[in-house]
Amino acid sequence: MGHTATDQPAAAGRENTATPPTVTEHRLANGLRVVLSEDHQTPVAAVCLWYDVGSRHEVPGRTGLAHLFEHLMFQGSAQVPGNGHFELVQSAGGSLNGTTSFERTNYFETMPAHELELALWLEADRMGTLLTALDDESMENQRDVVKNERRQRYDNVPYGTAFERLTAMVYPDGHPYHHTPIGSMADLDAASLEDARAFFRTYYAPGNAVLSVVGDIDTERTLAWIEKYFGSIPAHDGKQPPRDGALPDVIGADLREVVEEDVPSRALVAAYRLPHDGTRQADAADVALTVLGGGESSRLYNRLVRRDGTAVTAGFGMMRLAGAPSFAFLDVKASGDAEIPAIEAAVAEELARFAEEGPTEREMERAQAQLEREWLDRLSTTAGRADEFCRYAVLFGDPKLALTAVDRLLEVTAEEVRQIAAARLRSDNRAALVYEPTGGADGAEAGDDAKEQL
Repeated sequence: MGHTATDQPAAAGRENTATPPTVTEHRLANGLRVVLSEDHQTPVAAVCLWYDVGSRHEVPGRTGLAHLFEHLMFQGSAQVPGNGHFELVQSAGGSLNGTTSFERTNYFETMPAHELELALWLEADRMGTLLTALDDESMENQRDVVKNERRQRYDNVPYGTAFERLTAMVYPDGHPYHHTPIGSMADLDAASLEDARAFFRTYYAPGNAVLSVVGDIDTERTLAWIEKYFGSIPAHDGKQPPRDGALPDVIGADLREVVEEDVPSRALVAAYRLPHDGTRQADAADVALTVLGGGESSRLYNRLVRRDGTAVTAGFGMMRLAGAPSFAFLDVKASGDAEIPAIEAAVAEELARFAEEGPTEREMERAQAQLEREWLDRLSTTAGRADEFCRYAVLFGDPKLALTAVDRLLEVTAEEVRQIAAARLRSDNRAALVYEPTGGADGAEAGDDAKEQL
């Protein structure tokens, strides 16, 4: 699929959330969790369905099945053959997509409010009947699509495999997060139709999903439709608990790999192990990374791009993970003939200063305001709220936590930010890739797209 949800418009301001939206929770007899939230400001309804399955649930030798299924779910079901799901939604004036990550697979539609029933029927039809339409032809078709996506977005793009390489370094061999959702070519080739059927039966059961509907809806009528279309889907409880993702707080080494490829410029791309999502320490780390590398006012951008002139870009972001340690993602593209050792020395100097002194009061205000704005952006649309409700329900058990996430970020203190940086942004907790050009490359950078994680 397209794999990247469209950017959401900026929220007008904090007042948009002064009156929290009404959120109701329900559970069908077959185990499906339902989250409903009425908002009559615009005549649209967003449907979001999160399945509690991602690449962390896969086993060695069968990587990529979660992502493959994201594609197969658009390949036809019992009453909606071929490309019908797309055609029906788009002809009704709606938009749709699906994405896969380490920890979940999601599907979503935004519809004119009067077409909500159609979206619910479509999602129920593929949850309940996809196996009747899954055959060798559709399997081969989508296997080829995924392999081509891998070539276009990873293997044949400058810096395209950086995220995958770093993940394999941060999470050791055998760890459930060692591989990324895209999967390997060999495993995609090896996956059989029966592998796919078993995967679907196990993970696409109603008890392994959360359905949220947000927007111009009538709660009782919406719940009646959900009961009508989803209620008859049989329960299935064959899912095994995901493998333990626990790891030591720090890697315990400065891992390093030199990558000689046809890339436009030298680059330093690195990852640091961070606390699990859902913890106060993770929020402190998010603030630290925003101060250090969140945009053109950040410390690393000011040092490397503006002052030293050794880089053309310098960013520091966070991949939040709930079932394993999160990680920081440092991305620096060198300027001209600048050497990586000089860039590394400057980064080390800035991290050491930050670990010693922490952020200034102004930096804290700016970083927290930036993170608050991003939170407001996510909640400013019906689709954004529907996705956040699913996220907090699946990963943390309570969809309403989405409405107070920013409060927890704003409570973090400067000293907590300094402490987490000192504890985690250090040389013995780093996996680094140094890119050395072999000459002749001409292409777009892929680092940011890779971090979107499909």
